[in-house]
Amino acid sequence: MAAGTGAAPAGEADELFDLRNSFYIGAFQAAINEAQRAKPSSPQQEAERDVFLFRSYIAQRKFGVVLDELQGSPSPELQSVRMFAQFLASDSQSQRDSIMAELDKKMAKSVDVANSTFLLMAASIYCHQQDPDAALRALHQGDSLECLAMMIQILLKLDRLDLARKELKKMQEQDEDATLTQLATAWVNLALDSGHPETLLNLVVLSQHLGKAPEVTNRYLSQLKDAHKNHPFIQEYQAKENDFDRLALQYAPSA
Repeated sequence: MAAGTGAAPAGEADELFDLRNSFYIGAFQAAINEAQRAKPSSPQQEAERDVFLFRSYIAQRKFGVVLDELQGSPSPELQSVRMFAQFLASDSQSQRDSIMAELDKKMAKSVDVANSTFLLMAASIYCHQQDPDAALRALHQGDSLECLAMMIQILLKLDRLDLARKELKKMQEQDEDATLTQLATAWVNLALDSGHPETLLNLVVLSQHLGKAPEVTNRYLSQLKDAHKNHPFIQEYQAKENDFDRLALQYAPSA
């Protein structure tokens, strides 16, 4: 099992269940405590423990700990984690550009898709660089639950709920009861709330961007006006409409 896949092989006890879950729900100190208590029974479990330990340190912005302790590590997974820490710790854009150039070289070669940690760290760097397409290309090469979950997060930010649903179906087929699958289901369901004002606003922008007919945009605006008349956008929109009507009257032909 590659480090960071987020599941134990069938028939084996999941020794790192609490560690992994603490990390996924954002309880990073609890994850660190779990990692320090854990006594993995195999080198593979030990590698995965270390990956989540140092990713938790990164989440706490303790980059120096990661950079110092992983210097010279022979583990490809841990070197990937160190690469992400180095990127986040860089003070200048030139340093980040150098890391990006090295990452692009690695991505251009044949990538070990079993090393899902590398794919996740690469995608995280691309996301920080505002390059979701590159992040999705990296994640698409992996099939771990965490790769799929990160793809869903990115797709939802891009307002591609249709594609997010497809990735969620893959997660559910792989392990419907996994914590990550349950979290991803919640993310997608929240984006399915068609009556939410922010969802309607996104649909207004998206319909215009895709060149939909004006009545499509007007339909979403009408829903906003009816259900969320006190929303700041609607109040500003109606103020602009009133300003336009007032100006139009000034230029109307006199009777």
